[in-house]
Amino acid sequence: MEWEGKIAVITGASSGLGALLAQRLAERGAVPVLMARSAGKLKEAAARISGRHGVEVLDVTSSEDVSRVMNKVLAEYGRIDILINNAGYGVFDRFVDAPLEEFEGMMDVNYMGTVRCTKAVLPAMLHQGSGHIVNVASMAGKIGSAKSSGYSATKHAVLGLTNSLRQELVGTGVYLTAVNPGPIDTPFFDRADPGGGYVKNVKWFMLKPEAVVGQILKAVERRTPEINLPWVGAAGVKLFQLFPRMFDRVAFKLLNKK
Repeated sequence: MEWEGKIAVITGASSGLGALLAQRLAERGAVPVLMARSAGKLKEAAARISGRHGVEVLDVTSSEDVSRVMNKVLAEYGRIDILINNAGYGVFDRFVDAPLEEFEGMMDVNYMGTVRCTKAVLPAMLHQGSGHIVNVASMAGKIGSAKSSGYSATKHAVLGLTNSLRQELVGTGVYLTAVNPGPIDTPFFDRADPGGGYVKNVKWFMLKPEAVVGQILKAVERRTPEINLPWVGAAGVKLFQLFPRMFDRVAFKLLNKK
């Protein structure tokens, strides 16, 4: 595909994966529109972008805000070619200790935020007969682990939504990609793992954001339905699907590093 002039909306673009995606898209000639809740952090992220781009403060937990901002982008640019649903966060906690508000908050941002943004953009993509939606899920949406029940549930939901919607969109010219990375070296863990214990335990396994961004852009170019990173994680998913009982016994020590 040609990136030149493509309008790419990215949620959660104030730092980490989203901010880097915006930079790389701009380098390819696309027009990234960065969205997040923090105006200050958005300004900092946008300062690192050369080329045409947009910045919009957005709260994905507000249906009214999502509708207003996406309609503003459509009015300004005339179309949205790519939507990257990247906004999300995690909190690692034991189920019995985690307050209900923790579950509700993650579901509202990670899952319902994806639903709201997709609902706001999809009609325009269907009307233009083209588009690509990228939903950033997680390996946690494939395989659960201790202290991530709330976070894993949100990513399972994102994957279920993506797989179902992909079937509905066959033949429309609109494509969907689910991205399932393992842990990435980004500010995500500032909130998910404030003590740093988990990061220390999985440092050897952590993905570099540059590598993940490269795989996401390649997936859009090739219209790949799903990518699982890293390869050892993808192999683990296959093993879990084929031999779930055996995998649970073997993987307990490997996965429970939080």
